[in-house]
Amino acid sequence: MNLLITICARGGSKGIPGKNIKLLNGKPLLHYTLAMAQKFGERYKADILLSTDSQDILDCAAQLGYTTDYQRPKKLASDSAGKIDAIRDAWIYAERSFNRNYDFILDMDVTSPLRSLDDLEHAFQKVRSTPEALNIFSVNPAARNPYFNMVEERNDGFVNVVKSGVNFKSRQEAPKVYDMNASFYFFSRDFFVQNCPVSTTDRSLAFVMSHICFDLDHPHDFTLLELMIQNHLLDIQI
Repeated sequence: MNLLITICARGGSKGIPGKNIKLLNGKPLLHYTLAMAQKFGERYKADILLSTDSQDILDCAAQLGYTTDYQRPKKLASDSAGKIDAIRDAWIYAERSFNRNYDFILDMDVTSPLRSLDDLEHAFQKVRSTPEALNIFSVNPAARNPYFNMVEERNDGFVNVVKSGVNFKSRQEAPKVYDMNASFYFFSRDFFVQNCPVSTTDRSLAFVMSHICFDLDHPHDFTLLELMIQNHLLDIQI
């Protein structure tokens, strides 16, 4: 069983310049994900491919002993470029360069670092035990529910519940929904062979994390996470 681990970290970031290597509690953000990839990769003798267009990010990765000749194409490093396309390009490069056909591809997001080895292991076991699945991704229980307390605006300016048809009187009555937290995705080889355009398919699984997880999209997210780390408020070790 061959596994490829991809880490996509482009250099450009409008919201937080240089966020992929910004220090988080004294350590570059990239190092949290790369170190986890190296630990999980040891279990399965996986190959790791960092997809970036930035020499600064490559230099940061080298601090953990990682190097690569791969460079993400400019067309896949813009604000409008899709991540699936970037992963696909890395997968094609890896299969050609390492002369291996990968049964699974694990993508780990730099800006969503709250994950554990157990998370990865349990999710991997779940997707491997479901042969018809194309992928599995990490999620958390959603704070809002489209069947109960999320609305969308109609053309006439009035609003209605997003998932209409049944009037639930409490969120507990409504179907369970989840937030995709972007921390990690396992893809089967068929996902890329079939050229799936997005990560949500009719054969996707979800791995529900039992701990907090969120994207670092804004400067205050870094401040919040640092405070949580320093005050031992996280329910996960990173």
